[in-house]
Amino acid sequence: MPTWLQLMADSLPTLLWAGLIFTIPLTLLSFILGLLLGLVTAIARLFAPAPLLAVARFYVWVIRGTPLLVQLFVIFYGLPSMGILLDAFPAALIGFTLNIGAYSSEIIRAVISSVPRGQWEAAYSIGMSWSQAMRRTILPQAGRVAVPPLSNTFISLVKDTSLAAAITVPELFQTAQRIVATTYEPLILYIEAALIYLAMSSVLSALQVKLEQRFARYGGFLEARA
Repeated sequence: MPTWLQLMADSLPTLLWAGLIFTIPLTLLSFILGLLLGLVTAIARLFAPAPLLAVARFYVWVIRGTPLLVQLFVIFYGLPSMGILLDAFPAALIGFTLNIGAYSSEIIRAVISSVPRGQWEAAYSIGMSWSQAMRRTILPQAGRVAVPPLSNTFISLVKDTSLAAAITVPELFQTAQRIVATTYEPLILYIEAALIYLAMSSVLSALQVKLEQRFARYGGFLEARA
């Protein structure tokens, strides 16, 4: 077996373990919490009074206008100067959650706004309250439209977790860097890490297609193509 292939085979279990223990949990937790934060932010931007609306707009403006890596550095390296000490994983989780929350809020806000006003009126006409109309009528319809952009956000998050290596989270890419430091084979190890990310993204892309087909509207493009 060639030396480079042997190196990849030897390092593969370590890289996969780092992905299983850190990359996947960080991705899932960040996306779930970010989605909840995005939903609250979107509702605030659509229905909240002026003070809360201003806070929501400011939050989205700051997060979307600054690089994710800088946000992680501020949380992990900057907050200790204010006496707030965070371990690497919680700091990364907070950073990714805030980032996903801002971007997903724009997606959710757009899809909620896309639901025809007549759906609100129909819900009110049968005696639903605002919260009931939102839960039972508006969000189910908006959710179907939100599947493709939110799926893309999730896939991007899988790759963005590699930025957590910059704040010492021992996820997949950080682990690859540590192996490189001992083997002095950066090209082989970084290509291997890239292939693992590619494999994960490919699986998620295939699942995204299935979800889009499952939630496609009647008569929509996907069904027409099928």
